Amino acid sequence: MTQVTRRKFIKTAGVGGMGAAAVSIAAPAIAQSAPEIKWRLAASWPKSLDTLYGGCEYFCKRIADLTDNRFQIQPFAAGEIVPGLQVLDAVQGGTVEMGNTAMYYYWGKDAAMTFGTALPFGLNSRQMNSWLRFGGGNELLNDLLKNYNCVGFAAGNTGAQMGGWFRKELKTVDDLKGLKFRVGGFAGTILSRLGVVPQQLAGGDIYPALEKGTIDACEWVGPYDDEKLGFQKVAQNYYYPGWWEGCGQGHNLINIAKWNELPKVYQTAVATASGDTWEWVLGKYDHGNPAALKRLVANGAILRPFPEPIMEACYKAAGEVYAEHSQTNPHFKKLYDSVLAFRGDSYQWMQVCELGYDAFMMRMRTRT
Repeated sequence: MTQVTRRKFIKTAGVGGMGAAAVSIAAPAIAQSAPEIKWRLAASWPKSLDTLYGGCEYFCKRIADLTDNRFQIQPFAAGEIVPGLQVLDAVQGGTVEMGNTAMYYYWGKDAAMTFGTALPFGLNSRQMNSWLRFGGGNELLNDLLKNYNCVGFAAGNTGAQMGGWFRKELKTVDDLKGLKFRVGGFAGTILSRLGVVPQQLAGGDIYPALEKGTIDACEWVGPYDDEKLGFQKVAQNYYYPGWWEGCGQGHNLINIAKWNELPKVYQTAVATASGDTWEWVLGKYDHGNPAALKRLVANGAILRPFPEPIMEACYKAAGEVYAEHSQTNPHFKKLYDSVLAFRGDSYQWMQVCELGYDAFMMRMRTRT
């Protein structure tokens, strides 16, 4: 390369370098041309629950990060805009653009709503994730939600839940008769067949009711949250498993009109951040529950499994309820048929390998 040629190359390279720099400088300017949008999110959870409400905060931060702060969503705890059990109504009516809630709170509007959170004796968290993504679950749930002017994204999961706190020990099915039990969602319709008087209360209202004796027992999620809410102070019998929630799933519900107004890139950010939040919430519970359970037991909680006759009676009652709803509710039947088939195949596989591995590791835990 001659000296002249070399000078020409350096000069040309300099121009090329400036061009590349111009492109890299211009890219944020293109991103900044996206509209600035501000939304409000109404949650069903009090701020004291740093996993459920914390998931809402995490989601909003992820949205801001993914959109270079052009799309900002501000979370509001239960009661700050609307009560915890009125989030769907607020989103449907346009009071807020979106909310984070449990769909089964609204089973009174349509019993099929329970599938969005947890069908009693339904799916565990891994199965729920798989059913939503690959088993048609998302499509079936959004076909239901469009009747309420909403589109939904799963955005949080608790894993399997505990059965709750009871003042008195349960020994037989007859002990359920007349029991005033705070229980979420659709499970109350099953338990009522066995004589339970179900009560649906938002998270922040449960402890006062239990303390005053307005209710005899309550369930919420599991050790991490239950410890924060203080249930062990007034009821010591801590039952498991919460068969009504093999997993408890939260949903981001979005007003359809507002959703359709979003640029495609923002819609993608919502879907991505919702999925991230689903994993964040489940991971935080899996991390916090073991230590919280140890503390609860050390402070007087008595762990008790539901007696097998009670479990079997509840399972039988659940099947009867599902058969009745399937005859009169097309949405319920579609969702139930889908979950039933998926659950059967999934457990057949998990029984072969997952159960064998977990059972062995649990036995070995006591030997090391």
